[in-house]
Amino acid sequence: MDKNNKSKGRYLLRQLSRHYKIRKIDIGEDAHLSKKGFVFDTRTYMIKDVGHLCIMNMKAIFGLMRMETVILASEKKDMPLMNLDWVKLPGKQTLIGELYDTQLTPWPEESQVAFSEISDRDQDLPDYTSGSEYWYDSLLYSCSYHKAGRGIAARLDTSAEDFISLFVAQLNEAPACDEEEKKGKIEDFAQKLAANGGSAVNMFTKLFGEETAYRMVIHHMYGA
Repeated sequence: MDKNNKSKGRYLLRQLSRHYKIRKIDIGEDAHLSKKGFVFDTRTYMIKDVGHLCIMNMKAIFGLMRMETVILASEKKDMPLMNLDWVKLPGKQTLIGELYDTQLTPWPEESQVAFSEISDRDQDLPDYTSGSEYWYDSLLYSCSYHKAGRGIAARLDTSAEDFISLFVAQLNEAPACDEEEKKGKIEDFAQKLAANGGSAVNMFTKLFGEETAYRMVIHHMYGA
């Protein structure tokens, strides 16, 4: 992200590094992809005792559009799949913090309420809506965060950090789970995403073709 916005990926890495060992994964030429004015820089990590982390930064329109995507797929602890997007356009900022049900056991209600409180605190901010329906909407927890507006970058920064900090706090307390079964849940999500599409998949497919899109989504974004 640009100097005026704090990187959510770096913030999450700092939070995780206090509790877990982190190993960066070499993804070769896929770490930097560019075409038709779109530039993607991707870093992936293995978080010991947790799972897979992907941090992707995209810029386009000569840098006027910037997006950072952070995905944490917990394979060893029974936590939801976390996708966080920070998007910056001239005069407008968007924060999307999504939590998807890849649980082996029900996610406690009190845990969901804690996330809802972040959105409730920002209820005066305009809601973000994609304008489209996707297959994964049925897996999206209602406590997810969707806000967009003008001149609200500072508030979104605060909410993003609170969202991340809360996730890590719950992650630390979450029970260990069957790794293979949990991986299966995450891989099923990723495979359906690759097959049925979504905003990120559709963009990658259009720019780089199906093979690269599949590799980026399945292996790099979700670690499946």
